[in-house]
Amino acid sequence: MAEIKNICILGSTGSIGRNSLEVIALFPDRFRVAYLTANTNIDLLEQQVARFKPRGVAVLDESAASHLRRKMNGSLSMWSSEEGLLELIAQDDIDIVISAMVGFAGLKPTIEAIKRGRKVALANKEALVVAGEIITRLVEQSGATLLPIDSEHSAILQCLAGEDHSNIARLILTASGGPFLHLDKDEFSSITVDAALKHPNWKMGNKITIDSATLMNKGLEVIEAHWLFNIPAEKIDILIHPQSIIHSMVEFVDGSVKAQLGVPDMKIPIQYALTYPERASSEYQRVDFAGLHEMTFFSPDVEKFVCLALAVEALQLGGTAPTILNAANEIAVQLFLQETIKFHQIPTLIRHALDTLPVTASPTLEDIIAADRATRRTVHDYSRRTMTSAQLTIG
Repeated sequence: MAEIKNICILGSTGSIGRNSLEVIALFPDRFRVAYLTANTNIDLLEQQVARFKPRGVAVLDESAASHLRRKMNGSLSMWSSEEGLLELIAQDDIDIVISAMVGFAGLKPTIEAIKRGRKVALANKEALVVAGEIITRLVEQSGATLLPIDSEHSAILQCLAGEDHSNIARLILTASGGPFLHLDKDEFSSITVDAALKHPNWKMGNKITIDSATLMNKGLEVIEAHWLFNIPAEKIDILIHPQSIIHSMVEFVDGSVKAQLGVPDMKIPIQYALTYPERASSEYQRVDFAGLHEMTFFSPDVEKFVCLALAVEALQLGGTAPTILNAANEIAVQLFLQETIKFHQIPTLIRHALDTLPVTASPTLEDIIAADRATRRTVHDYSRRTMTSAQLTIG
């Protein structure tokens, strides 16, 4: 009987974290929930603790952590704050870390897990976006294993199984196109938060759902694919595929193409990352090809979905440009969700940040953290000055 693997989930109360727990529950003879982390959602975290009985938890928010500590009354190990989260990751009984925190906040914990040579199942794409060069170097130095959970990158990983990477002609990342694929750009100014949160195919957290609506998510995935598979930007293409059945493809030098297909269910790529390189039997929904009737494809409209073009530009600029892009996007999305800015103003704030802030080549982690902080200040200041102005538009 194989040894049971101890799993730590960073961000267990989010969409990926919840799906990961459901996958783990299917394989009690293979996986054990050892540690969980959350930010503020201690009500759900408490339910997860009761069900999965981890050895310890970490809560980033100090106030929420104090409240949970009183409720737990010493029944399990607890850490709080970013420092405490890093201490949790340092526990020597962890075999697999699922990095599912949202945004830049997941960078340091992901790096800590990699430094310790863990198997890291990565859903926090922002870590690779802002620090891809550092992370890929650390993976090589530490002997860690980095596996993608994103359905698109999991698809590419599966398509490349047994292939010589020198035979890759291009990677083709598919995108659903989000809820506004067929909406005229002139109508973007009237898009509501509720409308933007209604993704046609996937159930995800608010931030990634807005990123999918702007197609920034696909731009971030281009940067992530560049670092995961060591493929230059000019060999990574985007294809709109509204049905979300083909999750991505690889074209080879002889003209043949491999595609990975499946229903839109994040539990499938999560399970693949946990069991890799093996596959385990599951009862997840299968594709009904006869009922599907058609699969359609379009080229993305980068004049309408400006965020996608901005992401590719940031990758080409290199250095801290992707950090600036990511931080500006995180703040812009936050402001949109708060109804402080309009949907069409999201790329305007990102454009301003990329045009305003200096780019540092071959950045250290300290350079990346500094660029992130500077960008957040710049975007907040710019939005306060201009959010009611007619200047806050983009062509």
